[in-house]
Amino acid sequence: MIHENASIDPAARLAPDVRVDPWSVIGADVEIAAGTWIGSHCVIDGPTIIGRDNHIYPFNSIGGMPQDKKYDGERTLLTIGDRNIIREYCTLNRGTMQGGGVTKVGNDNWIMAYVHIAHDCQVNNDNVIANGTALAGHVVVEDFVTLGGFTLIHQFCNIGAYSFSGGGSAITKDVLPYVMVAGNYAKPYGINVVGLKRRGFDAQALQKLRRAYKIIYKRGNTLEQALLELENMATEGDGINRIIDFLQRSSRGIVR
Repeated sequence: MIHENASIDPAARLAPDVRVDPWSVIGADVEIAAGTWIGSHCVIDGPTIIGRDNHIYPFNSIGGMPQDKKYDGERTLLTIGDRNIIREYCTLNRGTMQGGGVTKVGNDNWIMAYVHIAHDCQVNNDNVIANGTALAGHVVVEDFVTLGGFTLIHQFCNIGAYSFSGGGSAITKDVLPYVMVAGNYAKPYGINVVGLKRRGFDAQALQKLRRAYKIIYKRGNTLEQALLELENMATEGDGINRIIDFLQRSSRGIVR
């Protein structure tokens, strides 16, 4: 499964059925689990751990040192989970000690061409990151997020679950779960109705999220006032609790 024109460091650990196409270079301290395909002309540096059944297309640079002037050769890590699709010309960097030492990509993400995921980012599961999107350092992307093409995200921003960004957005604050944002600088444009319906949200759940959106964005409330109203309408296990938790954790403030 390893093409004769691929270069694999003897210290790399690849499962027997990993496929590596010609002209790819895999360094020492790289671990790749079963079922993963590495296309041609990829460079994978370590320490990097790549899980099962990933499709990594040609011309990717994975596990390179962080683009951070504070980095001084410390041992840091990139981890990639299972069943991700990483299209051409993406760059995924290792972490820094100041950011916890690990850049992490979860499972079942679709990462399109020319995406940059910088040091210490945490990309969770089932996200779509469209062409040319760039995540600065320490960005957190929760689950089921769609980032439109050429979205730019400032360092330390959190992107809430089920949210959506329009193409060309510049995001400098946290994005609430379930919300659509767009523009430079990004502004909110309602609930991500289409995406939520695709994920099985029913009419009652959507109605409640629309009400929460109005409380936060349409009634002139401060965030403290909005939190009080949201807490009064929340029930166990519903999406309102996710919004409350996100607001309480937000350190940058939210897109408004």
